[in-house]
Amino acid sequence: MATLTLFGKSKAMERQIDDLFDTISEGGMLFENGVTSFLNNPMPQKVTQEEIDAKMSKMRKVESEGRHLRRSIESDLYTEMLIPDLRGDVLSLLEDTNYILSQFEDCYLAFILERPDIPKQYRGQYQELTATVVRSVDSAVSASRAFFRDISAVRDHTHKVRFFEDEADTVAMKLKRDIFNSSLSLDEKTHLRDFVDKLDSIADEAEEVADWLAIYSIKRSM
Repeated sequence: MATLTLFGKSKAMERQIDDLFDTISEGGMLFENGVTSFLNNPMPQKVTQEEIDAKMSKMRKVESEGRHLRRSIESDLYTEMLIPDLRGDVLSLLEDTNYILSQFEDCYLAFILERPDIPKQYRGQYQELTATVVRSVDSAVSASRAFFRDISAVRDHTHKVRFFEDEADTVAMKLKRDIFNSSLSLDEKTHLRDFVDKLDSIADEAEEVADWLAIYSIKRSM
């Protein structure tokens, strides 16, 4: 695999950026596993506070690690005077990708605190949406890595981001249509719709990262 040539011999910076992207990927896995566990629980409303705290501690730890890494990278970019011409783009990219970790945390927290009563017939669609959203983020992380490692590969990965974001929109639209065509009360429909939108917004953020990466890649190639 190619090295992070953008930073020349700054191996410490390479490791930090790799660690940040690893942390975002880990957050995606924790998020998907957590939501899957919620959806597979026949009685999520009876989860104890101790169980909630245990589930959230892992997600909060990953989000905190990502925030710490981003700040450390930002500090080093300035103190070591690295890539002055691209520094702003790199900082924006890292901030945008790291923001996805916060979205994972916020969305998962909403699931385990609000404990939406999701009818069994919709749980498969929620699971499909969650998996598709995480795949869009994984592709955004791969595209971000490629920006540093192999600029020519960015386009392939950003294409995958957009594909999965479109898939997420399709699943979300069908799920919301099914919910609002049901006999549930309006309050129940609205609550379920809100969670569809929370999930779908994560894929939207991944697409935004891809859109900016396309611009950053052009600038870097000039």
